[in-house]
Amino acid sequence: MKKIYKLSSIALCLALSASLVSACGSNNSSNQNSAANSANSDVKKEGFPIVDQPLTLSMMSQDAGLADWNAMPVLKEMEKLTGIKFTYQLTPIDSFATKKNLVFASGDLPDVFFAADLKPSEQVTYGSQGVLIPLEKYIDEGYAPNLKKIFDEHPEIRQSFTTPDGHIYALPFIDLAAVWYRGPMWYNGKFLKALNMTELPKTTDELYTYLKRVREEDPNGNGKKDEVPLTSVKLDDLRMFFLGFWGMYSETIYVDNDGKVHYSPADEGYKEYLTFLNRLWNEDLLDHETFSQTDEQKKAKGKNNQVALFSDYYPYFTLGEEPSEDNPLMTPVSSDIQGTPVYGKHPGISTNGTFAITNKDPNPEATMRWIDYLYSYDGATLFGQGPENLLWKYTNKEAHEKEWLPVPGGKDREDYRGTITPNYGILTPGINSSEVSIGLRSDFDEWIDKENTEKLVPIGRSPFPNVYLTNDEQTEASALLSDLDTYVKQMEARFVTGQEPLSNWNKYTDQLKKMGVDRYIELYQAAYDRSKK
Repeated sequence: MKKIYKLSSIALCLALSASLVSACGSNNSSNQNSAANSANSDVKKEGFPIVDQPLTLSMMSQDAGLADWNAMPVLKEMEKLTGIKFTYQLTPIDSFATKKNLVFASGDLPDVFFAADLKPSEQVTYGSQGVLIPLEKYIDEGYAPNLKKIFDEHPEIRQSFTTPDGHIYALPFIDLAAVWYRGPMWYNGKFLKALNMTELPKTTDELYTYLKRVREEDPNGNGKKDEVPLTSVKLDDLRMFFLGFWGMYSETIYVDNDGKVHYSPADEGYKEYLTFLNRLWNEDLLDHETFSQTDEQKKAKGKNNQVALFSDYYPYFTLGEEPSEDNPLMTPVSSDIQGTPVYGKHPGISTNGTFAITNKDPNPEATMRWIDYLYSYDGATLFGQGPENLLWKYTNKEAHEKEWLPVPGGKDREDYRGTITPNYGILTPGINSSEVSIGLRSDFDEWIDKENTEKLVPIGRSPFPNVYLTNDEQTEASALLSDLDTYVKQMEARFVTGQEPLSNWNKYTDQLKKMGVDRYIELYQAAYDRSKK
């Protein structure tokens, strides 16, 4: 599980190149038309195989590097089921973004992009150029019944992946069971017990008091003042959770109840966030290695029982223990701002596109049938857990109940899973729902769900929707955000550590205005208003 999280984080956080090259466009229109208008009368809208005659297509994807995709049981099962074979053009995760940009620029395209992390700007650019073909036609004409059903039941998902020209050029990963998409905050249960904490802090004042007790009362019992009340890595792992104490549920833009778009680092609540962290820093309650340590160094402190409050996907990742219910999820705390706390919940879909069909594809109808299977229960089970009777078996097929089987060769289950399916360490297209894991969940999994339901779901706020800008708007917004983000991160560290006094807040916001923050907000306000229409 640790490996999955780390690899997924890498895949999710790849910094894609901003170059949106418009080359290779001379024959795009004719190529697209020939693909879209091909007869393909042998493609079945129901049942398998999808095609009467075997079909071979090319696929470009990123690769975690654990196994040969040609030998993966999941992909071999898909070929047997559908009659469609793929040749694979694979690139390691850390260099995939660069390779993808080169492929777009050269025009030497695969038939499909899989786990492609296609940014909205890339979808708009290459869709409008005809490099990526519109998919809604095939969805609505019966070649994607599973996806169509999801879109009909969740129209906001369809809306979120429809570009300003009315087309869908890429498909998302859809997670109907997710609550968070990055690790929340956790308390060290041993410290709570040592300090006789029967109730968790509910306000920022109570949180401050608890952290101060950690610093002064030796809860790890070693006679040393080595406890770290709150630790972080450059604040990236706690920022969004803490912003919710002051009413913000995004690190960049969010929309209020009146439909007004805000840039969080320019809000008054952000000033209060900085003020609180500066107070913790000055009183040695926030780890003074926050801006210099690595995640591994942070975890070393956790394993040494020094840390009281920290962020991670699960608490035992930092504390080095077995999964248990002893280290509670932090309840977000309230501030003086009305309506707090809030929590930015998982959007339920990937921000970027995970699958697209290019104008080189000779049979987009068959390709849509192939990918649509991943949006069904059976397809999600196959790609998520492998073929039946390999790692798992049904105990009650009708009720979708399963149980794990011993791992072949006594290997680690997750490592072995990475050799049988491409759905490991990269964000792939498809769907996840609670049905997929019935019977496979541990007591710890159930406890996590209970913590989420009690502490995060009631205050959860939907994130800023996946809106699309025009090509010109996207170019402008990307340039503005690049400069703004660099400046904000620099000033955040300076304000927190006291290198920049908070009395200079107005000077800071004036600089944001000079750097175009109002224009940035204006661009996303317009895109948000368009999406609502």
